[in-house]
Amino acid sequence: MRLDELKPAPGSHHRRKIVGRGIGSGHGAQSTRGMKGQRSRSGFSGMTGFEGGQIPLIRRIPKRGFRTTRWRTDYSIVNVGDFEARFEAKASVNPKALQDLGMVKGSRKLKVLGDGELSKALTVQAHAFTASAKEKIEKAGGKIEVLKA
Repeated sequence: MRLDELKPAPGSHHRRKIVGRGIGSGHGAQSTRGMKGQRSRSGFSGMTGFEGGQIPLIRRIPKRGFRTTRWRTDYSIVNVGDFEARFEAKASVNPKALQDLGMVKGSRKLKVLGDGELSKALTVQAHAFTASAKEKIEKAGGKIEVLKA
């Protein structure tokens, strides 16, 4: 038996906590909120991470590293080898053509990587190319066009 195989016993269930329905319910009077104070009032929604004036955990632990998600450019990627079977010689490969074939989704920028072999001369339009992709396309007699925007 593993933890992910555990199931509750047949017929057992946990009753939802009902509050504010009289003293006989066990959760009447202050409705499990304690006696007085800011947290007991209706409409209280405290600041996330607020610890009553103590320095919050998020400020106590050291900060390390950074993320580039704010200015990173997300690309849809396609390999040079994918063009071999899907395009005829002298064809134009652009983001619209790749979308129509279902090779890329969405409207992100397109980057061509150099994995695979190419033997046809193609005109490839994309926003970015790797050095090996440029080399393979030009070696096959094709042209590359870097798109702006």
